Amino acid sequence: MIETKIKQIVRDVNDFPKPGIVFKDITPILKDAVLCNAIVAALAEQLSEIKVDVVAGIESRGFLFGLSLANYLGVPFVPMRKAGKLPYKTVKHSYDLEYGSATLEIHEDAFLPGQNVLIHDDLLATGGTVIAASRLIEKLDAVVAGYSFIIALDFLNGRDRLLEFSPNNYALASY
Repeated sequence: MIETKIKQIVRDVNDFPKPGIVFKDITPILKDAVLCNAIVAALAEQLSEIKVDVVAGIESRGFLFGLSLANYLGVPFVPMRKAGKLPYKTVKHSYDLEYGSATLEIHEDAFLPGQNVLIHDDLLATGGTVIAASRLIEKLDAVVAGYSFIIALDFLNGRDRLLEFSPNNYALASY
């Protein structure tokens, strides 16, 4: 089962990025091409019941599988980046994290009105970054079709916070 394999290979890093945080490091997954392909296929299978016109990946680890997932689904990929990283006109949203604050940006022409956008990131914690991404999609008059994650930290209740935008919330491994 893919969840078991992910849990076997993901590395816990204590006190990163600050004391008290146990960071789930997915970079060991990237050394296994077979597992990477299996992850993309499993994510796509979970999404088979929803309409996805675009995949939006959140910087930076959301790019790793987000682009591959978009290619697998045959739809465009759009990067959502930290402030000041995109070269064209942007729309932004500032938000609080478990360990600070940040601003997320997207190109103002990233989506067409009404397009169904899947938001992808490597991990769902409290949902702050993903909510900011959802608000950006709404600002551009697109629709949050759902969410996909490699890992969800269910004890932090991030999934509950995303219900405001979409009931379609998928993760391959839950803690």
